[in-house]
Amino acid sequence: MNIQTIVRGIKGIIPGGLSVKDFCMVTETNEKTAREILDNFMQNGIGTFENKLIHFNENDKLKTSLLAIRMGAPIDEISSILDWKDFESLVSEILESREFDTIRNVILTKPRMEIDVIGIKNGVAILIDCKHWKRLSYSSLETVVNKQIERTKRYVAKEKIHAAVPAIVTLYQEEVKFINKVPIVPIFQLDSFCEEFYGNLEEIDTLEQSE
Repeated sequence: MNIQTIVRGIKGIIPGGLSVKDFCMVTETNEKTAREILDNFMQNGIGTFENKLIHFNENDKLKTSLLAIRMGAPIDEISSILDWKDFESLVSEILESREFDTIRNVILTKPRMEIDVIGIKNGVAILIDCKHWKRLSYSSLETVVNKQIERTKRYVAKEKIHAAVPAIVTLYQEEVKFINKVPIVPIFQLDSFCEEFYGNLEEIDTLEQSE
C-alpha cells in the first residue's frame, strides 16, 4: 500500500465505533480501498473490529501518523492532518525518540503561563512552544519568541534544572531560523535538531540557573 493511501486513512481515525461505510465517506475512498487501509492499520495494532464496527482509541491517530512518517510521508503533510493536541504529542514523541524525558502542558503561576512541551536530557531542558496552524510574520514570531524567553526564565527560576533553552516548533518552514538566538524549528526538522542539540548550544539562547 502506498504512503498517500495510508495518509488518507488517517482522516478516518475517529475514536468510537465507525462502520466501513462511514470510514469510506470520511476518507473519500471506495469500500475495497477502505478495507485495505483498515487491514493495514490492524496489522500494525491500530484499531479493532467489533460487532461490524471499527473502534479506534485516542492514540491511534498519532500512532498511524508516526507509522506514515516512518514509511516516508512528509512530516509537514502529516502534521497538517493533526489537531493541536496531536501536534504536541508528535513533538513529544520525537523528543522521546531522542531520549529526552518529556512533560506536556506545564502551568506556571503568578502570572499564569503555560509551556506546551518540555524535554529534559542531561540536566538541560528544552522548552517548546508549538505553533501548528499557519505561517507567522516576523513581528508575530518575534512576539512569540519573547514570550517563550520569559516562560523559560520563570521555569529556570522555579525548577531544579541546570539550564534551559526556549524553542519554537512550527508546522511550516519559516523564513528565519533564529530570533534573538531562539531556534525556530519546523516540525520536519525537529528530529535532526534534537540529534544535534548539544552541539548547537553555543548558537542558542541558553538560560542557566543563576540568571
